[in-house]
Amino acid sequence: METILSVLQVIISIVLIFLVLMHSGKDSGLSGAFGVGSGTGPLGGGSMVERNLNRWTVFFAILFTLNTIVLLKKP
Repeated sequence: METILSVLQVIISIVLIFLVLMHSGKDSGLSGAFGVGSGTGPLGGGSMVERNLNRWTVFFAILFTLNTIVLLKKP
């Protein structure tokens, strides 16, 4: 069980890193290089994409925290 949770922790960590890098900051960050935070899109703006990106980031951050707590508990 501990092995499965450890592998899951690594996968969650990688996904969380990519999600954080996709966020656009003041300087548009890495997401500006890929056109994610450019503000233009087929739906008239990037607000919906940013909102969903925020939701997924929070979800994976909570999942990461819960998995860490479970891994730290001693059986």
